[in-house]
Amino acid sequence: MKRVSKELGLTYKELAENIGYTEANLKRSVSTNQLSKQLQTAIELYIKTIKLEKEIEDTNQLKKLINTFLNK
Repeated sequence: MKRVSKELGLTYKELAENIGYTEANLKRSVSTNQLSKQLQTAIELYIKTIKLEKEIEDTNQLKKLINTFLNK
């Protein structure tokens, strides 16, 4: 879980809020090393969402670059 937070550049509080958990619930799950299937799925889906948003951003930048090139 620390790796996920660090990889995303988020605190536990921010990660918890983004996946619909409280910071206390997230920390408790981490400290007891008992991540529920629901929590694991929420984190996995959040990571996928972040990656897809990055891909969309990259695609939009590429589209702008192509349009700029074609309109010269």
